[in-house]
Amino acid sequence: MLRIGTIAGSDVLVSTSWFLVAALIAWLMGPRVDQVQPGLGGWKYVVGLAFAIALYLAILLHEGSHAVMARRFGFRVESITLHFLGGATAISGESRRPRQEFWIAVVGPLTSIGVGLASLGLWFLLPDGLLRLVVEGLAGSNLIIGVLNLVPGLPLDGGRVLKAGVWAATGKMHTATVVASWGGRLTAIAVVVWAVLSAGTGSLVSPVLLAIVAVFLWTGASQSLASAKVLQGLSAVVARDLARPALAAPGDLPLAEALRRAAEAGAGGIVTVDAGGRPVGVVDERAATALPDERRPWVPVASVARSLSPGLVLPVDISGDDLIATLRQSPASEYVLVTDDGGVHGVLAASDVARTLRRNR
Repeated sequence: MLRIGTIAGSDVLVSTSWFLVAALIAWLMGPRVDQVQPGLGGWKYVVGLAFAIALYLAILLHEGSHAVMARRFGFRVESITLHFLGGATAISGESRRPRQEFWIAVVGPLTSIGVGLASLGLWFLLPDGLLRLVVEGLAGSNLIIGVLNLVPGLPLDGGRVLKAGVWAATGKMHTATVVASWGGRLTAIAVVVWAVLSAGTGSLVSPVLLAIVAVFLWTGASQSLASAKVLQGLSAVVARDLARPALAAPGDLPLAEALRRAAEAGAGGIVTVDAGGRPVGVVDERAATALPDERRPWVPVASVARSLSPGLVLPVDISGDDLIATLRQSPASEYVLVTDDGGVHGVLAASDVARTLRRNR
């Protein structure tokens, strides 16, 4: 991978496969360049290479629009990669609402269609020549990219638009992902049929490229189906259901008394709280049990408690992907679950979450 800059704070990477497709585009453009301006010799391939660069800059605009929209909705964009089949924007996390899914997806094809229409308008103003040829290619390719990306099947942008629509209609993201994934598989089958039919024309490049596209679509759609299965398992993970009862104790309470009260209440953890009842620490079980019995009446419970950072205090109703994403951002063995008013509801053990995920696979 070659890093060439940043967009919306995210690295822009160019895959080595891009150089192969750039050379292919330059070769395919050669005869057309000869028609427009004969006698260029090997320079005709330089014109083709210039078109390839211009085309991928337009694709970069397409992917950059995804990145900007994702950042606007608060998502982190890991990178933008230009590769053999176009580009890909790596966005961290899943959309939380259909509206976010729709706008992040649709802005890319709309950008490509906009570039295509602008190029088409410029084409009418330019005299015959190489510049007009390049602009002509940009107009046609961007309009094709924009329209094809709206085909309703994952992993295409149109698949995400379909997913947003089904999600909004049913309220079920899992169902929406399955529908859009099968849309992608049906599209892949249609491309295979197209490849078979085009093979009868005597062209070799077209069927091969179509076959590559079909594999890309089928693989992406299958990955989305697998992701839908994982998301269905995540939806069953609700923090409230996994909460262990916890004893809320002031930090100056003797450890011996805190342990006695916890055992009496059947609590699975001890949380230290401030004067307002808000959690400030969680008792480290290993540190508490390592303390000799004769010292426990004289040691405040706060002395064996770990301070709680913001990422370790979670709302009791957090669930699904939001819960998993939060746990990944703030790894710990235990988390404190709080009610809407900030009171302690219980303790969530990371091991309980992992066990539930394995069971739901």
